[in-house]
Amino acid sequence: MIRMKNILKYFVTALITLTISLSVKAQTPDELMNIANNAYNQGLYDSAINVYNKILATKYESPELYYNLGNAWFKKGEIPHAILYYEKAKKLAPNDEDINYNLGVANSMIVDKIEKVPPLFYEKWWNYFYNLLKPDDWAKIFIVLWFVLVFFVALFFLSNSANTKKLAFFMGIIFFIFSITSYSFAHQKYKHAINRNEAIIFTPTLTVKSSPTKTAVDLFVIHEGTKVKILDTVDGWAKIKISNGSVGWVPLKSLERI
Repeated sequence: MIRMKNILKYFVTALITLTISLSVKAQTPDELMNIANNAYNQGLYDSAINVYNKILATKYESPELYYNLGNAWFKKGEIPHAILYYEKAKKLAPNDEDINYNLGVANSMIVDKIEKVPPLFYEKWWNYFYNLLKPDDWAKIFIVLWFVLVFFVALFFLSNSANTKKLAFFMGIIFFIFSITSYSFAHQKYKHAINRNEAIIFTPTLTVKSSPTKTAVDLFVIHEGTKVKILDTVDGWAKIKISNGSVGWVPLKSLERI
């Protein structure tokens, strides 16, 4: 009786999976997202991941897509994959509470508990404003501020009033600083999005070397799920830096870029 129930369960699961596979053809990303979410809600995490990946194959990306994909991998117990996609989601939506919470939960389940180097006070301020908006939003603000700056520059040269010139001069300086700052935010976030110089370790236990060779001196050990910054790559090796500032070399195949 129990065996028949198991057979029936596997048959139903296979039938649902087949139905999902047939329904993903020629669908829009939104339709595929609904299919994947339905599969996730039914506990068919492999099918959900498969459909989410089909959406990614169309070059479509969003915080929701990466977040859902991270959740599906988390449900499967694949923590490094979950962290990878939560980090991808955070890259697009750094202030999203759900993303940050789930990422924190996933990070609490990995072996390495590396203390970060505390940022300087001005870095805290910079990071706060840096993460407030998306690159496109900062770019729009830069354009608006630049037009305001041009207005005050024109006012300075065209006005005959000494007081007006003084006001235009100081306002021009203020808007010049604001416009350069907003441009810096937009440029830095854009570079961060395309550089992909951060990664997640996918090797269960990894010995970090002093140089890009197998015979180099062992420096320290890290484990799967740990986030690293890629500083350089040479002949299949990556020079990495972990959050406490330690630096070394690991095989490129041992990590996945965010």
